[in-house]
Amino acid sequence: MSRTLLRQPLFRLLAINLAAGICLAMLLIGGLMWVNPGHLRELILADASPGTAFGLLLFGFVITFGSAAMGSAVMAMGTDWRGGDRGKRIPTGLGLQPIPVRAESAARMMQRHRRLQG
Repeated sequence: MSRTLLRQPLFRLLAINLAAGICLAMLLIGGLMWVNPGHLRELILADASPGTAFGLLLFGFVITFGSAAMGSAVMAMGTDWRGGDRGKRIPTGLGLQPIPVRAESAARMMQRHRRLQG
């Protein structure tokens, strides 16, 4: 079953980025324990069950950084990273175009706005 899941590109993309988020979370926790801001390391190690505190801290960081890495990978899926569009037009956004507003219609809208404001 796991071989069939790993053959799907979207699942593989998510798994790789989740692993990157987990590595980043572990690196950050290691850095926090090394720097010891606000005596955090001493506080955790003085607890009756420091493994629980480490586990909860790691769980929170894994959820945060794993989901951020996975989300940014999904959002960047349509981006061409090859350095240009290579002759193809890549759609950006939803195809929204600005609508030009004439000066007289803008002045009428401002008058109407002032009237409604009282």
